[in-house]
Amino acid sequence: MCPTTDTAAGPRGNKGLNTASKALIGVSSFVGVSLFALVIFLFHRYKKRRSLPTNTSNLLFSRSISSDPSSKTDPELGSALYPAHIFSYNELQEATNNFDASRELGDGGFGTVYKGKLRDGRIVAVKRLYENNYKRVEQFMNEVAILNRLRHTNLVSLYGCTSRHSRELLLVYEYVPNGTVADHLHGDHPAHKKPLTWPVRMSIAIETAEALKYLHAIEPPIIHRDVKTNNILLDSNFHVKVADFGLSRLFPMDATHVSTAPQGTPGYVDPEYHQCYQLTDKSDVYSFGVVLVELISSMPAVDITRRPREINLASMAISKIHSNSLHELVDPNLGFDSDCEVKRMVTAVGELAFRCLQAEKEMRPCMDEVLEALKGIASFGGGEETDTATPIHDDVRLLKNNNQPLGSPVSVADHHWESRSTTPNTSG
Repeated sequence: MCPTTDTAAGPRGNKGLNTASKALIGVSSFVGVSLFALVIFLFHRYKKRRSLPTNTSNLLFSRSISSDPSSKTDPELGSALYPAHIFSYNELQEATNNFDASRELGDGGFGTVYKGKLRDGRIVAVKRLYENNYKRVEQFMNEVAILNRLRHTNLVSLYGCTSRHSRELLLVYEYVPNGTVADHLHGDHPAHKKPLTWPVRMSIAIETAEALKYLHAIEPPIIHRDVKTNNILLDSNFHVKVADFGLSRLFPMDATHVSTAPQGTPGYVDPEYHQCYQLTDKSDVYSFGVVLVELISSMPAVDITRRPREINLASMAISKIHSNSLHELVDPNLGFDSDCEVKRMVTAVGELAFRCLQAEKEMRPCMDEVLEALKGIASFGGGEETDTATPIHDDVRLLKNNNQPLGSPVSVADHHWESRSTTPNTSG
């Protein structure tokens, strides 16, 4: 009896086991195929994301930003932390009183800047770019992408922009009320009647260097390309706001940036640019050297009323510093001859400018070194006079003995182009 029972039960048990095994195999196969498909999908998605263009403006180009009449924020245009504000064209037209000429703050190759008042009461600077051809739109989107992610106390802040589909391309910046450094040094600003004191000029130099160091240190680095006193704004407390990134471009350190289009402003342009058409962080250092000379002398970077070999301020400064005649360059209002502390500081800043203005970029310090030197000058400025040579003085002495060619063109007459600056000149 028992064997019969076992024999009868055996096939049925095996059949049940086979059915369960098949089901388990089927489920396992399905899960395996699904996981494989998921891995393939994620792999292709990863490759696609890696292959997207790294150029920020191209990425923004591919997005469609709604031109809804009401203002809003678009986190995709900026970042999750700092979303860009999208203004309607009508709101900015109203803010500037239909872009009234009396509201104009400045203009340049890329557009005109107007003073405006938003509906919430904020005073702003509105940059109105020229016709919406492809290059202007690309410039617009590039500037939005760059500026919106920058946060530094000495950089002009970008509040937002219009949609790229708007009837006009407009950028909205913070308004900086106290004009430009150029206005105060040698311009038409009412405050020009009261010269900037040396401590204020020293602070301007340090804060500008702070902003440029920040731009050069981020990844990838940003080259300003048009550093000049017209692009250094001052707030009501004379703190610096560096402006105009219309010519800025992101580029990786290991890439060579070559541009045959004119860059920068005559009198400030790196002399190496005329030979190799390359702009680097050391090009900003050269331009900053010109700014330092302006702060010392109160003279403009280019002045055709000066003697032919002194039209270019950089050339004149290099010549006078090289011949130990810096005193001939210094603004007499600074107290160079009567205040020993001022004399030591001005001399040190002049020697630092000499290093920045070297013809070969390899001979110039980086912006980090420039900032460190300026802070050192400010800190030792009140100390007792000493015959001990400073590192700056040692470097300058070596450069003078090296008989390098002057680091700037004798005249700007050989280079005919206009600045493509759209500085929000807020002197109005």
